[in-house]
Amino acid sequence: MIQPLITHLRHVDLAVPDLAKQRDFYTGAWGLTAEHSDSGLTYLAAEGSPEQFVVRLREAADKRIDLIAFGAATPGGVDTLATKLSREGVQLVNEPGALQTPGGGYGFRFFDNEGRTVEISADVSVRTHRQIEQGESIPVRLSHVVINSPDLDGTRAFYERHLGFRLSDSLMHPQMGQMMHFLRINKWHHSLAIARGPHPSLHHASFELRGIDEYMRGTGRLLRAGVEKLWGPGRHLAGNNTFTYFLDPHGNTVEYTTELEIIDEDTWHPHMYDFTQPGVSDQWGTANAMNEFLAAKSYNDLDKGLYVAPPV
Repeated sequence: MIQPLITHLRHVDLAVPDLAKQRDFYTGAWGLTAEHSDSGLTYLAAEGSPEQFVVRLREAADKRIDLIAFGAATPGGVDTLATKLSREGVQLVNEPGALQTPGGGYGFRFFDNEGRTVEISADVSVRTHRQIEQGESIPVRLSHVVINSPDLDGTRAFYERHLGFRLSDSLMHPQMGQMMHFLRINKWHHSLAIARGPHPSLHHASFELRGIDEYMRGTGRLLRAGVEKLWGPGRHLAGNNTFTYFLDPHGNTVEYTTELEIIDEDTWHPHMYDFTQPGVSDQWGTANAMNEFLAAKSYNDLDKGLYVAPPV
């Protein structure tokens, strides 16, 4: 198997009208660490991650996804991918060059098939991080990002064809057809997933905790703090990971998870799961039932940043 040029998920960047409220949530209840903050910008690190930051917040009039960032192995890989995308008709936001974000590096940005800004980078310096201790219920790393798309199969095809993502599993509904694709770029079951939705938007961003105990402690801390819980705690079948979904102050869904499945490339074959079966959504049977009201929350607001690159 040819190794993809992209190696891993780096960070998800969000624009929000109330930066202070959003920053307080992520550094308080959620457990991230604010670093490298500037006027109108806050970079949030996960204590267990070598990434300089896993979430960037930017104050703006409109709520939006600023960008989703992935890492490449080498600067040469960045150049190769930029040339490939340009040749294939993908609109570049900028040519590869030095990054001005914390950690530096070398990268470029482009628009995906629905106008989201995506960044690919290499040679970003490693953040001083640490092992998360037993019982410490804060995020270890950014696990995965899920996006809503009205063009489920077209968006899957874009990321497979142009970026080398591979299908791990899919969810379907007997009447509505295919509803979600889980895509991987490394050994983890998914770094990106695409959900069928009425418009392009963020479905959720997921953060991995150290283990089951830490995941449950974190879930309990958020419940005690009065953070709105959407769904969980439970364990999905696709990916075999635990889940509890909450809403951040601007209505973005964020997830605590752990034990996401690791794929054996030589033996793995994608499954098509019927998510109307209770054991598919939640193997444990402990989560509240998913309904139309909760599903609508995860549709989020129409992303107002499509085909408009963020200013920084």
